[in-house]
Amino acid sequence: MALLSMKNISKSFSGKMVNKQVSFQVEPGEIHALLGENGAGKTTLMNILYGIYTKDSGDILWKGQEISFSSPRDAIEFHIGMVHQHFMLVPTLTVSQNITLGLKEKGYPFPDRKALNATIREVSKKYGLEINADAYVSTLSVGEQQRVEIIKLLYRDAELLILDEPTAVLTPQETDYFFEVLGKLRADGRSVIIITHRIPEVMRITDRVTVLRDGCNVVTAKTRDISEEELSQYMIGRQLHSIRRESTRRDTHGEGLVLEAVTLKENGIERLDSLSLQIAPGEIVGVAGVDGNGQKELAEVILGIRKQSSGKIKLDGTDLSSMSVLEHKKLGIAYISDDRQKDGLVMDMNLTDNMLLKTHTEPRFIRHGLLNARLIREETQKAVSEYAIKTPGLNTPLRYLSGGNQQKLILAREIAGDPKVIVAHQPTRGLDIGATEFVQQQLLQRRRKGCSILLISADLEEILLLSDKIAVIYKGCFMEIFPNNNELNLAQIGLMMAGERTEAREEIR
Repeated sequence: MALLSMKNISKSFSGKMVNKQVSFQVEPGEIHALLGENGAGKTTLMNILYGIYTKDSGDILWKGQEISFSSPRDAIEFHIGMVHQHFMLVPTLTVSQNITLGLKEKGYPFPDRKALNATIREVSKKYGLEINADAYVSTLSVGEQQRVEIIKLLYRDAELLILDEPTAVLTPQETDYFFEVLGKLRADGRSVIIITHRIPEVMRITDRVTVLRDGCNVVTAKTRDISEEELSQYMIGRQLHSIRRESTRRDTHGEGLVLEAVTLKENGIERLDSLSLQIAPGEIVGVAGVDGNGQKELAEVILGIRKQSSGKIKLDGTDLSSMSVLEHKKLGIAYISDDRQKDGLVMDMNLTDNMLLKTHTEPRFIRHGLLNARLIREETQKAVSEYAIKTPGLNTPLRYLSGGNQQKLILAREIAGDPKVIVAHQPTRGLDIGATEFVQQQLLQRRRKGCSILLISADLEEILLLSDKIAVIYKGCFMEIFPNNNELNLAQIGLMMAGERTEAREEIR
């Protein structure tokens, strides 16, 4: 008997079909991948299972029993847990409080928090998911918040774990260990649904894979019976183009972006420790590291969102240290944030208004002192077409778009024109392989035009693929800056990401 059966599930929003007669089945003790392009209906299908959405039609069976959850609490009671693409955490509570939220532990309503924290530390240590149980969620990076969500499921001893890109913030070594954990869960009879855009991971750890396209089933197959090339074609309906980074960049003038001993101290804690770096025009510098080691602070210091405690930041010789965020943007510095819903978009506003968040002060959009609505709509429609953003219309609020399509809008807005500098923080997080390919090509195109690009990514393969130089960051310090990445590999960088400078240097030699 199947653990979970979803039969002929249909769901529509505002008359647009998102799931069309979708069937999906999970067996006891299997790891099942759910693949599809952004907007293919994967998250909607899982949200229906989890009780967030109500299906329009179809049946859901859990261990042969027909069910219909009205809330995530119902799903949790059946030992079904889900880590969402956009996390379901309370920012004003601590990590410990979030993990135990809704559970009536011993001593409720005043449980022994020290004992609970000790258990949480044991779980986090066991699965290699380092986290401070006393930290407030509002202070955590995106990657750290994801770790909290994963620990929450493990703490609740879920029978079915639904994980959306769970390895996105792990080093290769941590990923290897995490997969070992998944193997143990499978051996114990537990089941896992992994939503991921990393086909090599699907091939490596899963038993079966189901592909959705445009809200419909495309194929379900045993992983051993299908190839990576077949999966990519099922997902996007075409072959991918190979990404090639030319070994030499075009001849350009200017110093580009320069950091001179930049230090950031907040609340007595040193977030960045004397970082020095130059990104020449026409160069991509990749920053590799486990999320939460100063990447967010580095990006926001360059943008002027945070002010460095000491050191200088220069663009072509101009000191940016005392300039506002708007002045940074006017000088040609674009920013792709890692947290699109918090930093990049206003979710209740539509596509056109969100495009204006960067361009509303540009003279070409202003006519007789008023915004030129016609030109704004034309530019937004152009972005929707060029970036293949799936939306019912330009007036659709952003919250109704998938995470990947939200990210595409940010990219269309920030990369537009010819910026001198692009700070790209997790630019392909949450994107399917087709959209990822498009974004990477866009970054390389801007590189050819002489743009200085800082690429911060948890995807080491992406760092190696695109970067001219690689800086490895750990606890706010650059462990090493490699002038080229031609002789490096994932294992070498992974050691440094974990703070093991000596071992990594010896291996590099």
